[in-house]
Order: sequence, then C-alpha cells, then structure tokens
Amino acid sequence: MGAWKHLLIFKVLTDFIIVYIISPREREAFFIVFQNMKSLFSQSLSKKKMIILLASFIVFVGALALIIFETTKKTVAVTLDGQEQVVKTHAKTVEELLEDLEISLRSEDRVSPSADTEVKDNLEIVWKPAKQVHIVKDSEKKTIWTTADTVKELFEEQKISISEHDKVQPKLEEKIKGNLEIEINKAFPITLSVGGKEQQVWSTSTTVADFLSQQGITLNELDRIEPNQEEIVKANDTVKVIRVEKVTDVVEEPIRFAVVTKKDGNLNKGSEKVIQQGKEGLQTKEYEVILENGKEVSRKLISEKKVTEKQDKVVAVGTKALPVQQVVSRGNEGGKEIMVSSTAYTAHCNGCSGRTASGINLRANPNVKVIAVDPSFIPLGTKVYVEGYGYAVAADTGSAIKGHKIDVFFPSKSEAYRWGRKTVKIRILD
Repeated sequence: MGAWKHLLIFKVLTDFIIVYIISPREREAFFIVFQNMKSLFSQSLSKKKMIILLASFIVFVGALALIIFETTKKTVAVTLDGQEQVVKTHAKTVEELLEDLEISLRSEDRVSPSADTEVKDNLEIVWKPAKQVHIVKDSEKKTIWTTADTVKELFEEQKISISEHDKVQPKLEEKIKGNLEIEINKAFPITLSVGGKEQQVWSTSTTVADFLSQQGITLNELDRIEPNQEEIVKANDTVKVIRVEKVTDVVEEPIRFAVVTKKDGNLNKGSEKVIQQGKEGLQTKEYEVILENGKEVSRKLISEKKVTEKQDKVVAVGTKALPVQQVVSRGNEGGKEIMVSSTAYTAHCNGCSGRTASGINLRANPNVKVIAVDPSFIPLGTKVYVEGYGYAVAADTGSAIKGHKIDVFFPSKSEAYRWGRKTVKIRILD
C-alpha cells in the first residue's frame, strides 16, 4: 500500500503540471512519459528503491516545470523613462507588465502602445512618467503634469505663446524635472526718452529703476528721471531720462561809454562840439550754466572782471543866443515867390529826435523859426519868408516833404494844430 500512496502523490503533481503549467503540445509529450513511469511503479519494487525513484522524479518534474515556465515567457523591449531594457514576461497586457515591474501608472503618463495592448514577442513598450511642474505667470500659479522633455516643449504642449521680449526662468532649453517652477514675465511696450531722443522698447520690469537697468541706461550724478525710480511701470508708460549738465561759460561784454555834455558860452545856442571821443571798455563775466538735454535752462553770474576801462564822450553844447533876425534876411524886398502846400510839426512828435537835419536843437531853442523842405527844391540853409509865419530858415527835412511842400515848426502842439494844412506863399530871400 505504501507504493500506491507514493504513486497517488506523483499523480497529483503530474496533474498539476499538465493542467496549469505546460502547453497542450507539451502536455501530450508529458503524458507519454507519465505512462512509462506509471508502468514502472506497477512493478514490485523495494521500498528503498521506490523512495529514490520518487525523489528523482520530483527533481525531474521541478526542473522540467522550471524549463517550461521560462521557455513560455514572451520577450519584449521596454523603455522606462529613457532607460532601455529587455524583459521576459507572462503578463497578458502592457498594464500587467508595468505592474510586474512595480510601476504605478498615472493618467498623465505616456505609454506606447496603450496599457490594454496584448503583450506579444518582440513588442516594444515605451513608458514616460509625467512630472509635476509649477507655472507662475503674471503672479498666478498653476500646477500641471507633463511628459514634455524641455520647457519649450511644455509651452508648446500647453499652447503658451512666448515672444522674444518675454522673460522665462529657467531657459527654454532647460530639462523638465519634478516640481520644477517656471516663471513667465510677459513683456509690455514702453516709450523711453533719453536725452530727448525717444524710442519704443519692451520691458518685464516692475519699477523704473529695474527698467532702466534692464535697458542698460547709465545715470549721471545730475540726471533727472521722470517718473521717480521707485514708481511701478505699466504698459504704454513713458520713462524720461533728462540729461543734466553744469558748465561754465565766460563771456566778453562791452562797457558802454556815457555822453557827458559841457556848456560852452562861445558856441551859438543849439550848436555842439565833440571835445573827446567816447571809447567802449571791455569786461569778462563768468556764468554757471545748467543744461537739460543740451538746452540752457538757467544761468547764474559767478564773477566779473574789467579788462579795459571805458572812456566817456565829452560834448560841448553852445549857450550863446543867436537872434532869429541874424538867421534870415532883414529886407522884405526881392526874392522869388512860390505857392506851396504846408503842414506843421513840433520837436516832440512821434519819431522826432528834436534836432534838425542841419543840427539845430529845437527843444533847446523852441522860439527859432525853421521849416522843413525838400533839399532838391529848396536847399538847406536858404532864408525864406513864409506868409502867415514870418522869416525862417530852411534847416530841416522830412520823408514826406517832397517838391512844393514844406513843414513849419512850432514850439507847441496847439500852435501846430491851429496851422493845420494849407497852401501858402513863400518868398526865397537868397
């Protein structure tokens, strides 16, 4: 009965191999071997030989089962996160294979072919795990999972548009790592004026100081910034750098001479004589000048120095009275009579200097009898008799006095107004 007990154990083991391990073809070959072994057990054997035979058979079956288990595995090429390896497996699907490799799949992971694909010999499987990335854009933080290799691929995947002026940290070529934080600062347009010259630029800075540093602008000690460097810049703002300079300007200026008059009793009243010619002096003035963008905005006198002294002009003024009767002819006889158009004027009219073309000072001699004439018609110095006015001398001219026209001098405006405009007869005395 002991032999049959061992035979029963042997049968159980062989049935397990036949049902759960080997394939149908291998099962047929194994059945032939089993029949031969069974016939051996039916023979009368000693107990010792039976034990040895049974142990040998168990080793044989175990080795055979191991060989069959290994030879029935499928060979596949697996790329796990960039690392290639060859794997032998009994897994039925790609998902089961990854589970056997202790890989937990996420929905964001990339698997090729799909997880439910049947595993076959020489199948190539690629698994790329998704990494968690934090994107900070315009102070807003967003967490995503991605299988992109670089920052640039991530932006393409997420449809994030980046211009050449935008600032991205880390760089686009940076490899994606787990929990990587990517900061995006979008650029905006700014008008930059430096020294009065304007240009359109792009900026991602937050303050005027940051903006100027980003643009490589060097500030001088006196330069002025608008707005202040601490101000926050926004899209379409204008930032001005006003270049301020402080320079010294030395200027040469003339010193005007004065006209000094001296009374001279030997000269006829109304006559003048230059005793000493005037001469301008020269002085230098030093100014502190402030320039903004090259234009002067202020000037402050620092010092002045005389180079040469001025020399005043000295003029002798006659005080000797000259009777009118000496200027004109005493006689009433003779001379050519002419009808002329006459007007009147005073020494204080608009544009009048108070001095006649021949040098008579009318303001100093208000009672002198003088008429203004056209010298080509009546020469200056000619003595005349004017109807209603009296004896006079042609001693003055005027731009409006042409041909048969004279202008009669009166010491006051009221007298000139009373004369008005009228035709009178004059007599040329000499």
